[in-house]
Amino acid sequence: MKKLKELLNGVSIKNTYGDLEQEVCHVHFDSRKIERGDVFIAQRGVNVDGHLFITKAIEAGAAAVICEVLPEDLSDKIVYVVVADSSEALGVIASNYYDCPSTKMKLVGVTGTNGKTTTATLLYEMAKLFGFKAGLLSTVCNYIGEEKLPSTHTTPDALSINEYMYRMVEAGCVYCFMEVSSHSIHQKRIAGLDFDGAIFSNITHDHLDYHKTFRAYIEAKKAFFDGLPSHAFALTNADDKNGLVMLQNTKARKYTYSCRMMADFTCRIVERHLDGMLLKLNGQEVWTKFVGGFNAYNILAVYAASCLLGFDKEIVLKNVSLLVPVSGRFETLISGTGVMAIVDYAHTPDALENVLSTIKELIGKNNKIVTVAGAGGDRDKTKRPEMAAVACQYSDWVILTSDNPRSEKPEDIIRDMRAGVKTEWIAKVQSITDRKQAIREAIQMAGEGDVVLVAGKGHENYQEIKGIKHHFDDKEVVREVFNEL
Repeated sequence: MKKLKELLNGVSIKNTYGDLEQEVCHVHFDSRKIERGDVFIAQRGVNVDGHLFITKAIEAGAAAVICEVLPEDLSDKIVYVVVADSSEALGVIASNYYDCPSTKMKLVGVTGTNGKTTTATLLYEMAKLFGFKAGLLSTVCNYIGEEKLPSTHTTPDALSINEYMYRMVEAGCVYCFMEVSSHSIHQKRIAGLDFDGAIFSNITHDHLDYHKTFRAYIEAKKAFFDGLPSHAFALTNADDKNGLVMLQNTKARKYTYSCRMMADFTCRIVERHLDGMLLKLNGQEVWTKFVGGFNAYNILAVYAASCLLGFDKEIVLKNVSLLVPVSGRFETLISGTGVMAIVDYAHTPDALENVLSTIKELIGKNNKIVTVAGAGGDRDKTKRPEMAAVACQYSDWVILTSDNPRSEKPEDIIRDMRAGVKTEWIAKVQSITDRKQAIREAIQMAGEGDVVLVAGKGHENYQEIKGIKHHFDDKEVVREVFNEL
């Protein structure tokens, strides 16, 4: 148990009512989890306002309520704390509740539209190759040392983040690497965390269903850098037109990386192959098991951050050659008949273009690209026609299919995508709502040396339809069809 006063250290408080020396048990922002002696934080969520559940929390036994607006009827048995921002307060209180675990490790956050998972995961692997215990919070999976935990969000809620980090400290982790989504920044889920480094990969068209404007999306990313402490490093992609924007107001030490111009850390692709690339990182050559210009940026960011963390540069280079691609990121499978399938998480126009342009560069002149692509339901609709247009531009055949339709009808999503199909492309585009059938059809259309790109879901092993997650794994389907050939 902790005193309420201890939990409030660093919180922007407007008023207090009651004894802050009172000891409390647990902290929750969900009134359904409240038990006697707990603290309830009335957080204003995206869909629900926690202030509506203050009465229920008190009835369940809450000893203290943190809120932005006091309820009309106050109880003299309850401690009330009025704060400027309950979401930010939640982050700070969560950190205090778990004894500020982020201050006991080197914490590095990775933000950007594409490349977050690969960069964060490879940094985790790099730390392990140096013999350190490390933690990872990512879209694909969370790790506490070697313990693997399922991931449900790119960035968990503030209480979960700090609980994970507390467990990392207990397990002896020295480093923690985490994806930092624009949603989590805007919703203050990372408030109270002590970052030692931040990496910006790039920013392209995504999440406009949430942020509404591209400017708001950029500002969410920038807010992460604006809040960095002076002891941290801020590493940005100078080749992205918004890369240097991230550094404008940060107190952190500023560094850049680039594959096109002079920067603190540079990369040049010397050789490209379907099974890897020869890169020159800050003038030194290294063979990697990664493919594509977008992965050159990811590898460069990993190299740069590793150096900024103080790892020996020569050993970093050696370890770069040992790193392997992340699950569902340009993951290749080859059939007995010589058809290559590539499963990739690409779910934005830019990511899809990166993958397809890479395939285009590497395959033979007489070989074909067959692309299976969809778009998620209940998400940014404006990118749907762009996704289809990119698929058509780079592919010989395109099959538009279901992704995670969620509450929408797959037919409606595909109709939105077809709006991006120009007249001259119509003949090479099919629509198959059943994703498994779409993958089967694509593979059957391909011959020896051809490439089938299955885009959009990558590592995911489910398909979300009308609120229910059904088991579905693109790689499993590809292997099943390969076995039928």
